[in-house]
Amino acid sequence: MQQQLQPFHLAIPVTSLKPSRTFYRETLGCEEGRSSDHWVDFNFFGHQLVLHVKEPAQEISENTNPVDGKDVPIPHFGVVLSMEQFKNFANRLKENGITFIIEPYIRFQGKTGEQATMFFKDPSGNALEFKALKNIDQLFAN
Repeated sequence: MQQQLQPFHLAIPVTSLKPSRTFYRETLGCEEGRSSDHWVDFNFFGHQLVLHVKEPAQEISENTNPVDGKDVPIPHFGVVLSMEQFKNFANRLKENGITFIIEPYIRFQGKTGEQATMFFKDPSGNALEFKALKNIDQLFAN
């Protein structure tokens, strides 16, 4: 039985609202919602993403997990797109000069869960992953 997808709510820390607003609105193309001096809502591909200003930590530790021969940043978040959306979005990011942690590529090629994926960071260092599965029915496959 297919269940209707419900929007998630995710709140993340940012060091400054101005560059973060520009990144999510202009670079990623997200619509801005309500805001205050310390937070701002975005329509993140149909989901509610809230950016909260937080002072940067004294020491930032880079945690990764090896996946398909790449060092995947932990934690990270993002959206599963269609393959066409993924290609268009990857081109938009390249045109906007995004520095990728992991360039767009096909992961698990020829295997269950084959997918296009890419990783990059927002101006505050939050890692994002966008992906597109060759067969969306394999999103939760073993």
